[in-house]
Amino acid sequence: MTMDKPAATALPGADYFDQWYADIAGSTSRDAVVARLLGLPAHLRSTGLLTWQGIAEVTDRLRLPRGGLLLDIGCGRAGYGIEIAHRTGARLIGVDFSATALRQAESAAMERLPAGRAEFHVGTLLETGLPGAAADALMCVDAVQFAEPPLAALHEFRRLLKPGGRLALTCWEAVGPGDPLVPPRISAVHLLRDLTRAGFADVDVRERPDWRRAERTLWEAVAAQCDPDAAMLALQEEGRRSLETFGSLRRVFATATAP
Repeated sequence: MTMDKPAATALPGADYFDQWYADIAGSTSRDAVVARLLGLPAHLRSTGLLTWQGIAEVTDRLRLPRGGLLLDIGCGRAGYGIEIAHRTGARLIGVDFSATALRQAESAAMERLPAGRAEFHVGTLLETGLPGAAADALMCVDAVQFAEPPLAALHEFRRLLKPGGRLALTCWEAVGPGDPLVPPRISAVHLLRDLTRAGFADVDVRERPDWRRAERTLWEAVAAQCDPDAAMLALQEEGRRSLETFGSLRRVFATATAP
């Protein structure tokens, strides 16, 4: 998965995202611009909006044991999951519905992780195809809003975690209810309520205005770019939509424990 995509109510299918990831791979500038403005190293293939400091915070809150199993659900190119597995010595399984994204993730993992430490599978937020009660930690970066409904994805995440396993989610929520500027898929996100409904304990949901400021910096800078390749044009369009609704959304970071 990825950042907020076209404003249509229905989420585009895997074919759309396959082309989106192919365009990114063919871009001469898109990754470099995003990495520079989010403070990321050049090797990290981001498909969300998590900053370098944000990665450190997610890593800390996951509390992964060395050699433990980390799931990255809606992983896209899995740049964040690969980085956290690299830092912690965890094994990584990534799931996404774009086969093109997963091929790019496999290539990145070969560069950053020892052989056999990462694997990737086609699946969705609601149907990962993975065995239950097996993971020490699970992360879903900037993607849970694409589940219909988000609560169903949280139930699937709960199924996948061992007792005591840790969950980390990054997403957006509406600042106020009923705001017509907020896309329906964001309006459906209420992590404090739904993590509890899904059976999680130690639920903690924090607003991250510093991450939100980094997003604004990115979108404003992208608007000034003149690179006409497909990936940059898509990024500019995403930035335009995001700035139009910027004050209606808040950035949130949620963690919880599977009892």
